[in-house]
Amino acid sequence: MKIGNKFIGDGHPCFITFEAGATHDGLISSKKLIKHAAKSGADAVKFQIFDPDELIADKNMEFEFDILIDRSTNKTKTVSENLYDIFVRRSLTFEEWTDLKNYSDSLGLTFFATIGDELGLDFVRRVGCDSIKIASADVNYFPFLKEVAKTKISIQLDTGNSTIGEIADAIDLIKSEGNNDIIIHNCPSGYPAKLSSINLNMINSLKKMFNCPVAYSDHSQGFDMDIAAVAIGANLLEKTITLDKTTPRVEHIMSLEPDEMKFFVNKIRDIEIAMGSSRRIFTEKEKYSRLKVRRSIYSAESYKKNTLVKNMHLRFKRPGYGIPPDHLDKIINKKLIKDVEKDQLLSLNDFD
Repeated sequence: MKIGNKFIGDGHPCFITFEAGATHDGLISSKKLIKHAAKSGADAVKFQIFDPDELIADKNMEFEFDILIDRSTNKTKTVSENLYDIFVRRSLTFEEWTDLKNYSDSLGLTFFATIGDELGLDFVRRVGCDSIKIASADVNYFPFLKEVAKTKISIQLDTGNSTIGEIADAIDLIKSEGNNDIIIHNCPSGYPAKLSSINLNMINSLKKMFNCPVAYSDHSQGFDMDIAAVAIGANLLEKTITLDKTTPRVEHIMSLEPDEMKFFVNKIRDIEIAMGSSRRIFTEKEKYSRLKVRRSIYSAESYKKNTLVKNMHLRFKRPGYGIPPDHLDKIINKKLIKDVEKDQLLSLNDFD
């Protein structure tokens, strides 16, 4: 499938999305994050467009997460914050969202969003977003999922804390509306996620079960898990970014800072190059270079013309520019057509 003008799937470069929706605190910081994402070479930036009043009925709900309180020791602390307040902080006006979409476009960065209501859906359609993400908590929000599927815009389905049955039901619903452009996100739970909850092997399991591109949304600190995900076969990566990971709010602890973003992108591209091909292919330079350490057949003594090879003493030495040892049977019953010296590199042209 495609997001914008880029293909997503096996055989194509991993699509890299930087998530800014959880860590911005307004229009200015959002633009700073977009600029850093574009500079890094990422493919896309993502935000979260929700109406807090439409999303949360119980405005007293608390949300628990870890924050980083000491960089030098990586000391963390578990805190909580009012969930409604978190979503209010992430909210912008649709004029501001439009401004961010246009700013991303101007920098050559794809803009898309996680949405959860009709107003958000209307917005992403109106501004021309190339992909819509559905939060893992909405995997069973069928009335809305059905409306999103009808748009025929590509859907990224987050699946954290979802059963395989729930994922299958959601995908069946999307496809029943004629939308087959689906990317499944393997997203571990936790802020940050524990190693035991990451389950990278699910990436290929989801590919086999649903025959569509699979993404890895990283909730861990650092990016070791992203490298592993690409090596396993993730078609898209989503990594949260921040201006300061010590910000005492949710998701900053597991985010990349500006000076890490380009390194992250370059490292992923390096891994893709190193993964190479499933076939053993040599360049011309490699073909020639390997002969230096291979062996060839050499004469152990001086021999006269018409001497049979089977009566000669031979040596097998480097470099391998002559007859390789595994071709000995091709000359064993032949005879020399000229005199050869001791320690001479033999060639097929030396025999009848």
